[in-house]
Amino acid sequence: MTTLRRVHGWLVASQYGLVGLALIIGAGAGLGAVVFRYLILAITNLVTGRNDYGAAGRVASLHLPALGPWFLLLAPVVGGLLYGPLVYRFAPEARGHGVPEVMLAVAQNGGRIPARVAAVKSLASALCIGTGGSVGREGPIVQIGSALGSSIGQWLRVPEHRLRLMVACGAAGGISATFDAPVAGVFFALEIILRAFTAEAFGVVVISSVTANVIAHALVGHDHVLQLPAYSLGSAAELPLYGVLGLAAGVVGWGFARFLYLVEDVCDRVWRGPEWLRPAVGGVLLGAVLFALPQMYGVGYPVLESAVSGSYALGLLVLLLVGKMVATSLTIGIGGSGGVFAPSLFVGGMLGTAFGVVAQAVFPGLALSPGAFGLVGMAAVFAAASHAPIAAALIVFELTGQYAVILPLLVAVALATGLSHLISRDTIYTLKLLRRGIDIDGAAEPERLRRG
Repeated sequence: MTTLRRVHGWLVASQYGLVGLALIIGAGAGLGAVVFRYLILAITNLVTGRNDYGAAGRVASLHLPALGPWFLLLAPVVGGLLYGPLVYRFAPEARGHGVPEVMLAVAQNGGRIPARVAAVKSLASALCIGTGGSVGREGPIVQIGSALGSSIGQWLRVPEHRLRLMVACGAAGGISATFDAPVAGVFFALEIILRAFTAEAFGVVVISSVTANVIAHALVGHDHVLQLPAYSLGSAAELPLYGVLGLAAGVVGWGFARFLYLVEDVCDRVWRGPEWLRPAVGGVLLGAVLFALPQMYGVGYPVLESAVSGSYALGLLVLLLVGKMVATSLTIGIGGSGGVFAPSLFVGGMLGTAFGVVAQAVFPGLALSPGAFGLVGMAAVFAAASHAPIAAALIVFELTGQYAVILPLLVAVALATGLSHLISRDTIYTLKLLRRGIDIDGAAEPERLRRG
């Protein structure tokens, strides 16, 4: 018993103990990210017969050929009937995109997140995405990893300041393992979750992020989410165009956040039935969107890859941009579970590539590459929506492995973030909390923060 107390005291109070906890959380987050990834693949394959349906076009499910493409009308309804009661009964926190709940836990609840959230979020989000929900993996894995870190900390009864760090470790590990992006995972946790930079926080978050990445590599290998041609900056004369793209992305990123919650408000006003049934009934509308535009099915990285690589004409790029905003907003509005990071990248990729196509036609002498603008647009729109420029720049760089466009990328990200911040200080994450009357950016009494 004395030895156990000594080990417990070492874990809870010492710096070396915190390093040990970061290693454990990183390993758990890495394993959780891999399980979550395969869970999404399994459900998507079960429903559609493919690992990713969005790039296939309006075709029948290989497992339900008799229904033809009409199965798209049914898939979100069936998914909603499964995850709606699950979320309503066991973890209402699992509804939506997840990151705001983690931010709130860190800012006002001392880092406390119920342990059941990880399990419910995993299954609910996998069901939502696998049955057509047009959302991303990053929100769920942040909430899953953070819940893991919080649960370990609460079980060990660590102090609140250390519990907050453990939550950030889980978030960083989840991002790192999911997107093969260890550096971006660190800055996502610092910029968005902790919203502060300290030497202690940086050190332990790095340890967790690297550990999660190593675990993911051991299980699934190196895997860039997007495989794109090599792009580069042709000449300095192109930079003003990237600057204009950054300003456009600032408006689009800000507008995407507002449109997302506008649709959710409309759904709240219209729906009068039980909350557990809302995703299934709303799934009828989502199914209609998927039938009209099947590229919106699921996360959509293959479609994004094709667009940035130059496979789509200008009109389709604009249609996909608008379609993603509608499909994602509707998925969240009806009570779906999934992230908004991937949709932000998708919208940015379509915006940037469309901008590049137009710029190429207007300035033929510059030999512009629309795909390079698409790559930069991805980072710029997410930066505008989240006000997290460092994480946005790093995560797109690590997702694609493209360093040659880092200069125009930084220019666009800086301008997009600055313009979005001038329009409003609220982000796609803090807006969800503000609509519930919670302002984590506002001044709060120390006693209130201590009480959570």
